[in-house]
Amino acid sequence: MQKRTKIITASIVGAVLVLGATAAIAGPIIYRDVIVGEADAAPSVTAVPSPSTPATAEAGAGSDVASDLSGAWAVADGSYAGYRVDEVLNGTDVTVVGRTDEVTGTLSVDGLTLDAAEITVDVASIATDNGSRDDYFRDSAMRVDENPTATFVLTEAVVSGEEPAVGEVQTIQATGDLTLAGVTRSVTVELEAVLNGETGQVAGSIPITFADFGVEAPNLGFVSVEPEGFVEFSLELERA
Repeated sequence: MQKRTKIITASIVGAVLVLGATAAIAGPIIYRDVIVGEADAAPSVTAVPSPSTPATAEAGAGSDVASDLSGAWAVADGSYAGYRVDEVLNGTDVTVVGRTDEVTGTLSVDGLTLDAAEITVDVASIATDNGSRDDYFRDSAMRVDENPTATFVLTEAVVSGEEPAVGEVQTIQATGDLTLAGVTRSVTVELEAVLNGETGQVAGSIPITFADFGVEAPNLGFVSVEPEGFVEFSLELERA
């Protein structure tokens, strides 16, 4: 009887150890695939041509050439900005996306030239799926009490090689000053842009190294954040 009891006890202990090991491995995977779920896709533009858009007689390739774009444009409702980073949770890669729709900005266009742009993001309102992560991001990483906003200011004019066609996605490059956590760095970002009638959309991702902006990627042992990430944005534009 005593021998049988020892065998049963040993079996139970072995099962517990196996279950514990399985939980240690599966836990982060469940967190990634079930609790967090698939990360939102990177921003991209959506072409929605307006049938009422004015067009010139020289429209080509079945597309309407845009009317004069000169003037002031503003960031409109439906815009968002935020960040994308990779966490490593007990050896499992987890992609985290934080976003906010608290985005404002103005742009100035002269013919086919974007000669000025300034975009401002309310950093304190950026949120992910986890409140504790968001608290660390706001208080420790970005120090929003001192630096409540992030900005991008265009420093070099962007000249389009041809008139944009309504509903046709263009890829352009923009250079400007990105300010995060009170630190300003010059960056060049590849953008997608599309004109949807009397409105437009611009989207892009800026690769960054956190240390360049004085931000320390946290490492808590069981979870660490990669030292690089992306600043992301999708801007709906309308005439100011």
